[in-house]
Amino acid sequence: MPENDESTEANGTTDTGYTERLRELQGARWKRLLRVQAPYQWNIRRFLGGRRVLDVGCGIGRNLRNLPAGSLGVDHNRHSVRFCRSQGFDALTPEEFHATGGTKFDGMLMAHLLEHLEPNGGPVIIEEYLPYLEPGAVVMLVCPQERGFASDETHTVFLDGGDLEKICHDVGLDVVRSSSFPFPRWAGKPFVYNESVVVAEVPSR
Repeated sequence: MPENDESTEANGTTDTGYTERLRELQGARWKRLLRVQAPYQWNIRRFLGGRRVLDVGCGIGRNLRNLPAGSLGVDHNRHSVRFCRSQGFDALTPEEFHATGGTKFDGMLMAHLLEHLEPNGGPVIIEEYLPYLEPGAVVMLVCPQERGFASDETHTVFLDGGDLEKICHDVGLDVVRSSSFPFPRWAGKPFVYNESVVVAEVPSR
């Protein structure tokens, strides 16, 4: 999904075509009939449910529709932000978000975001949004594994679970859980939707 404009190359994720591509992928009839997003949404809710979540790289709001009330999406693609708003979600561009001064959140989601960044862009964008998180806030990072990474030409950096853990440590987050979802790690090569998921916490002060 798209991410912060200042922390990534212009790799095709900022234009209206990328927004339309996300809409086509999400709106595929077979996906709606089979409810293929159900396990992934369950996995997000079990870690972030009940929290006001800052969804950075929210795209067209796939996760926003399942996050608790008071959650907010941020995306560098203004077309995606406009679409989110048309669906009734709260969403802002990074410039709009930072201009508000930002309220505090007790959860942050970066799902299918970091793999779009330049090398070493992960710590930069996480640190950009850490000031908007409460002590003890839960941070959830999600990246595709091999098959999923290869499926999108806008992906630039492959990040495994170990890489995500290191990023968390580098920015001062405490790693709580690191896993492969929904199937074991070996499934990442043949199955396009297998993900590396790391859950961390902002240290309590």
